[in-house]
Amino acid sequence: MGLVLFPGDGDVTSPDISWSYCSFSMFRECLAKAEGFTLAEMEGFGGDRPWSSVSTTLAPLLDHPDDNGPDLTPAQCAAMLPRLEAFIDQRQHDGSDPVLQRRNADALQLVAVIRLCLDKDVELIFG
Repeated sequence: MGLVLFPGDGDVTSPDISWSYCSFSMFRECLAKAEGFTLAEMEGFGGDRPWSSVSTTLAPLLDHPDDNGPDLTPAQCAAMLPRLEAFIDQRQHDGSDPVLQRRNADALQLVAVIRLCLDKDVELIFG
């Protein structure tokens, strides 16, 4: 079982990104760490820190249920895109660490999907 994020354009040939639930969790943990907090301290992830206490444009992705949650709107995607691109740029020099290389590759693929969502003005669907 896993999770697929894809554009809501109805085109099955559009790019998507898929993760196991464990890999998606690790990706979000990496993004949260880059934003200066840990997911484990947040509401919904075992902690009691409210999401209103962090300031990140990635909150719609980080605080999203693994499944059965709302799709992300084009406006949310547009807000997240610059931060995801900055995340990628910051990790270009992480070199030989295969875990960090995997997180960077995931971010690159997610950025490609988000760009398509923005080009077509469609939601990013969690399926």
